[in-house]
Amino acid sequence: MSGINKVILVGHLGKDPEVRHLEGGVSVASFPLATSETYNKDGRKIEQTEWHNIVMWRGLADVASKYLQKGKLVYIEGKLRTRCFEDKEGNKKYTTEIVAENFTMLGRKSDFENGQGLNNHGTNKQEEQPMTYDATVSANDTPF
Repeated sequence: MSGINKVILVGHLGKDPEVRHLEGGVSVASFPLATSETYNKDGRKIEQTEWHNIVMWRGLADVASKYLQKGKLVYIEGKLRTRCFEDKEGNKKYTTEIVAENFTMLGRKSDFENGQGLNNHGTNKQEEQPMTYDATVSANDTPF
C-alpha cells in the first residue's frame, strides 16, 4: 500500500504572493499562510498561530498572483514537501513547504473584486460564492 500525503489548510495570507518565472516560462508563486487555533488555559482564551510556506506552480501560480492578496482567507489543498539547499556559506539547509494542488478563495465574492463589490444601491453584495482553482499536474510535470 502506498502512503498518503495530503494537507488541508484554511488561513489568511501573510503577504501578497511573490511570483517568479523560471526557464521555459514556468511560473511559481510563494507566500506565507497563517492558521490560528484557540484554546482555554487557566480560564484564559489563548490563540496560537502557525505559519506555513505555500508554493504554487504554473497556471495555479498565475491565478494566485492575480486574485490573492495579503489578509485574504483561503482554503488550500496540497501536499507536504521538504527540500534541501545550500545557503550562501555552503551550509546545508532544509525547508518544509506546502505544494498547493488547488485553492478556494473564501468570503464574499465582493472581497475579491477590488472595490467593485457594491450593487446598484451602494451596499455590499452578500453572495457567499467561493471561487475554486485547481491545478492537476502529473508526476512528470513536477519541476524538481
